[in-house]
Amino acid sequence: MIGVIDYGAGNLKSVCNSLGALNAKTKLVKSPEDLCEVTSIIFPGVGSFGDSAHHLEKQNLSEPLKNWIIEDRPFLGICIGFQMLFEASDESPAVVGLGVLPGKVVKFSKEQELKIPHMGWNKIIIKQKFDPIWEGINNVPHFYFVHSFYPQPDENEIIASTTQYGCEFTSSVRRGNLFATQFHPEKSQGAGLRLIRNFLSLNSEI
Repeated sequence: MIGVIDYGAGNLKSVCNSLGALNAKTKLVKSPEDLCEVTSIIFPGVGSFGDSAHHLEKQNLSEPLKNWIIEDRPFLGICIGFQMLFEASDESPAVVGLGVLPGKVVKFSKEQELKIPHMGWNKIIIKQKFDPIWEGINNVPHFYFVHSFYPQPDENEIIASTTQYGCEFTSSVRRGNLFATQFHPEKSQGAGLRLIRNFLSLNSEI
């Protein structure tokens, strides 16, 4: 069963609709006890780094999520669920992230005269082309983005894809059973649904 983290600000409906379209069994996770009933986790995201960290702490989910990832159990992070994996963010300088991946989250530079947030469809450049997470997806797919901040990982080997928007930024990472994206696969039509299917298939959820 797939657990979808419900921290009060996530893009739950779209994610749950995508999982429903794949006939996947889901459960909303609001407490550590809920984790006992699931075998994979999806951490969806809409909201700020600071608010998300506050809600996770309030629901006593921060440490259980860290332990889940450290134990290399299946985890898919989306947008803020991707950013929260890192140590800190310029969006909320006083707030500590989950810190399971080294690096920090930074904002797009205003000096580049970019429209912020970066919103809409953009292509990704797949770095790990033979990873089965990308099976059935063309070499330069387009996905839907909505964000003003993006992670800068300290470890290049975990970068699964990059995207160009004023600069080349990391748009997804992969390490063991962890996969996380800055883009929203649940809003990215066929390619996004295939990506979610691949994640679930790799972890025997469908």
